[in-house]
Amino acid sequence: MTALALPTRKQEEWRYSDLDAVASVWPLPAPARIAIQPGASEAYHLIQNAAEGAAAIHDYVIDIADGARLDFHLLNIGGKLGRVTFDVTLGRDSHFELGGAIIGGGDQTLEIVTRVTHAQPDATSGQTIRSILGQRATGSYLGSINVARDAQRTDAFQSVKAMLLDRTATANAKPELEIFADDVKCAHGATVGELDRQALFYMASRGMDPATAKTLLLRSFVAGVFDGVPDEAVKDRLEAAALAKLETLV
Repeated sequence: MTALALPTRKQEEWRYSDLDAVASVWPLPAPARIAIQPGASEAYHLIQNAAEGAAAIHDYVIDIADGARLDFHLLNIGGKLGRVTFDVTLGRDSHFELGGAIIGGGDQTLEIVTRVTHAQPDATSGQTIRSILGQRATGSYLGSINVARDAQRTDAFQSVKAMLLDRTATANAKPELEIFADDVKCAHGATVGELDRQALFYMASRGMDPATAKTLLLRSFVAGVFDGVPDEAVKDRLEAAALAKLETLV
């Protein structure tokens, strides 16, 4: 996902990006590499919270060996541009789980780009992405699941949902499947919506102020993304950072 020449909008994975911000940090360093050994189970997390006006790009190349598992939890909230990419290859009977949340406002551009390759049989993967976008922010998820010809009995899904707080915000969602095997279970879905006005009215009728009501609804919208975090201290940090960002938008 890194090249010597500056990317252009003709490249699908850069179509919605802030290319001026990308140019400010180009060329990119080599991607971080994660290798999960056979039979191992590991968990990683990232809170992308770059300073206002900064550009932050994190690229990961991940190899998950036979019988191994990786759970990765991501909160993407910082910078003028915040971009996180994953290029994952799965071995036999392995698993990759991604839980990602994008929360942005102002003129931010926040992106999650994934390519998950099922190279061997009996592997599974899940990607759950939730976005909350206000003001003029742009949030994008571009993700592909690629199933090789010999990767029979693959089971994979993508679930992408975005919440727009203002009509001037933009959500882009492009889940893709490329399947060459014939014995697979693969699914994807994407929705973009707004806060439930009836729920807000109900909460107001019970004496709750509008900001608190909105914050509670938005917290519940992203809460499930972090349910699988094995370390309670890490989960608390993710949820606290998400809440602090939400409070700047409501």
